[in-house]
This record gives sequence, C-alpha cells and structure tokens, in this order.
Amino acid sequence: MTPEQRHRCMSHVRSKNTKPEMLVRRFLFSRGFRYRVNVKNLPGKPDIVLRKYRTVIFVNGCFWHGHEGCDSYSFPKSHIEFWRNKIERNRQRDQAETKALRSMGWHVIRIWECELKPKVRTTTLESLVYTLNHILLINYGQKVSIKKYEEYIPEVSVAAEAQTSFLKSGKKGVDE
Repeated sequence: MTPEQRHRCMSHVRSKNTKPEMLVRRFLFSRGFRYRVNVKNLPGKPDIVLRKYRTVIFVNGCFWHGHEGCDSYSFPKSHIEFWRNKIERNRQRDQAETKALRSMGWHVIRIWECELKPKVRTTTLESLVYTLNHILLINYGQKVSIKKYEEYIPEVSVAAEAQTSFLKSGKKGVDE
C-alpha cells in the first residue's frame, strides 16, 4: 500500500461499536444482562459497564493493544519506532486504567479480539457469563463454594478380589 492508502485505511478504524464489541454486547443482551456502553465518567471509557455486577469489560483489538503470543498480532514492518511507542503507550494506559478502576472497586475484564474467533467464541462467551455470575454472588455477600477436584482413591483394592470364588453350581460364594 502507498502511504496515502494506508493512512486512509487506518483512519477508518473505529474505536466504538467494533465487530468484536458488538458480538459481546449481543451475547450479553441475549442472556439477560443489561449494560451501559462507553461510560465517560469511568477511567478509560469502558466498552461495556455492568453496574449491577460492578464490572467493566474492555474488548481489545490484538494489534492496537499489543497482545503478545497471539496469532492475530504481528508487528508492522515499517515505521517500527512509531508503532513500538504507540503500542507501548496503549499498554501502559490499559494498566493505568485497570489500576484506577480496581481502586474504585470495579472488576475489570479484558476480552481479546482473538478470543472471539469462531473456533473459541462460544467458550469465551460462556466463561464470561460464568465469571459474571460468580462476581454477582461475591458482590451480594453470598459464599461461593466451588468444588475442587480431588482424586478418588478407594479404601479397598478393587482390581483383585481374593475373597470371592465361584461354586460348582454357578452361584457366587465367599470363602471364609
């Protein structure tokens, strides 16, 4: 692309109502969650604010926020210094906003654009609902009991039953 074409493309990138953000909003609304969008009086103008849950959700683009270890994030090959500084400033701003929101008592959830790809979208959105329901229980002071995995170890060996024998009549019996 020529510099003019690239400038035109990049200037048309939206910061509100992006496709990933709309996916999350539609899903939450269909599940009965009610929210506000881009609340200006909160640090960072969160994409989605769930006041009842005291939770804010940011839907981040992998490129713009420098999502490390992501297939969708690739560093530009031209104007390297400009992009490095810009993405680093975005990361620092994200950290500062998260810190400010948490100090105000808000839960902060960040959803990455790559987490909304068709292969993993359902898992991501279902885990979001689980997290929000968990936060609701915590906010209303109810105890949340999450059953932890414990390995089952039988008291008696099941594989070898030395005490059981078969009688000639075909019925099971126990030797004493």
